[in-house]
Amino acid sequence: MDLYKILLVDDHSLVRDGIKSLLAGFTGMDVIGEASNGEEAIKLANDLNPDLVICDIRMPIKNGIDAVSEMSKLYPLTKYIMLSMHDSEEYILQSVQAGAHGYLLKDAGKEEFLKAIQTVKEGGKYYSGDVSSILVNNLLSGGNVNAITKPITLEEDKIKSEIDTTANYSLTKRELQILEKAVAGFSNREIAESLGISKRTTEVHRFNLMKKLNVKNILDLSNKARKFGLIS
Repeated sequence: MDLYKILLVDDHSLVRDGIKSLLAGFTGMDVIGEASNGEEAIKLANDLNPDLVICDIRMPIKNGIDAVSEMSKLYPLTKYIMLSMHDSEEYILQSVQAGAHGYLLKDAGKEEFLKAIQTVKEGGKYYSGDVSSILVNNLLSGGNVNAITKPITLEEDKIKSEIDTTANYSLTKRELQILEKAVAGFSNREIAESLGISKRTTEVHRFNLMKKLNVKNILDLSNKARKFGLIS
């Protein structure tokens, strides 16, 4: 049986060691290379021809989203799973647009981690429950998570100009609280804990915010909220 060749990309060696230990007990998986940044990952992908790249997002020199965006064009037969501490809507949507077949949070358990790899290996896509909710909300609000119009970078300014300066968004007190924290960079989990509500309730309020303000990502939300004085 051919081994499933995996390239690990993370700037923390402890993370890479942990993943290697986990995969060591999983028959048919072989970690053939390790990289600590996106530039190294692209070079190793060319040299090693992996079946799967498991890639962190925030790394020096070249971040994971930029690296996967480039690799998915150069090596379209390779699969890509993003592994991150962040459930930021911006990161998730950009990862999918870049060509990722899966997105897992680093606090995922062993069983979910292995399930994600197996799903992607078999030709499917895997997103953890929290990530799936964000993707569904984006689709419900009219977004297209698979559209790739140009290379994606974390630093790219995607804020759209707005013409309607008289809109009345009628946000509730709770929506305003969540808006302020979301724009400040809080995750859904952190917002829920700080306000004493469930994560699912936070997701619903956040979806309603995006719908009311007619935006599709956190950058547009922040820009519009500040423009119309919804936050200080």
